[in-house]
Formats: sequence, structure tokens, C-alpha cells
Amino acid sequence: ANVGNTNTAKANTNNPLAVTTPTPEAVTNNAPTLTPVYKAYCAAMVKKDEAAIRKFYTADTLQNFEQQMKDEGTNSLVKFLADDQITNEVCEVSNERINGDKAVGKVKTKAYPNGYDVLFVKENGTWKMSTMDPKKAF
Repeated sequence: ANVGNTNTAKANTNNPLAVTTPTPEAVTNNAPTLTPVYKAYCAAMVKKDEAAIRKFYTADTLQNFEQQMKDEGTNSLVKFLADDQITNEVCEVSNERINGDKAVGKVKTKAYPNGYDVLFVKENGTWKMSTMDPKKAF
């Protein structure tokens, strides 16, 4: 009898992809406050409008970007943010949670179809995106 083979079928049922592809989070709301902000950001990215793009980030985030851009040898924010694949086709926010002048929303882009949480901060009366950890905001 070939006893060594009995565990093979069981071992192969462990799907390694199950760990890396989480089930998309259920949508609890369509982010009525943050969606217009993010849609305008996507439009600015598509137009490659550097000045407009800068208006969508908090001051500390822009400082952080400037340092990283210097390290990478680029002065283009559009180029620096290219990996996010911001398009008008995939540009949405859901599940917003607002707490005073801070809000978190799940942002979806072409590069991140399952979305990721982004912290928005109200700066001078306008909602802006921050790279600060959204979990630390609430």
C-alpha cells in the first residue's frame, strides 16, 4: 500500500491565494461627503494638473511627498503618484466614517480594485487626503 500519498490531496486544498485576496468589504455607504472630493482629485490626476493635485493633500503629506520625490529624483507629483493608477473609470470612495475634522473612506483605484482606507483631514474648511495611518485617526 502506498501510505505516503494519503495526505497529498489534503495538502493541496490549502489555497495560498485565499490569504492574499481578502473578500471585498461590504459597502456601508457611498461616501456622500468624500466622493466629490475624490472624484475631483481623479479628474485633476487625469489632466496631470500638478497645481490642482496639490490642493487635495494636507500640508504635512505634501512635505512628505516632496522629500520622497527629492530622493527619487523627480519633481513631478503626477509621476510620483503614477503607481496608484488614478483614472476616472475607477475612482470611488465608500464606507466613510467622519469624526470631527477627520474622516476615513475606502478608496478604489485601478491599481487597488478592493480599495484601501485613506484618511481625509479637514484643513482650512476643505477635506484633504493624508498619508497618516487612518487607524490612528479615530
